[in-house]
Amino acid sequence: MTEADVIQIIREGFITAMIICGPPLIAGTVTGLGVALFQALTQVQEMTLTFVPKFAAIFLTIVLCLPLTFQQVSNYASLVGDKIIRNQAP
Repeated sequence: MTEADVIQIIREGFITAMIICGPPLIAGTVTGLGVALFQALTQVQEMTLTFVPKFAAIFLTIVLCLPLTFQQVSNYASLVGDKIIRNQAP
């Protein structure tokens, strides 16, 4: 396996991780900002109010993005498998 192959595998791994982790992180951030704004406007300082909506939004986003996640992991696994098979000695 050449140095270029290793760099490509690592780069694709980082891109795959960002694609998989991006939607739940964005959902959690947007929900957290919305809850913080709601708390600031109403002066309701309930601790569970910050966790429950974020947890629900992140869980829902993960469930909705499962096909995308499966596709990305499958594509990455086939890339790595192709590199391994192509570089095996005969």
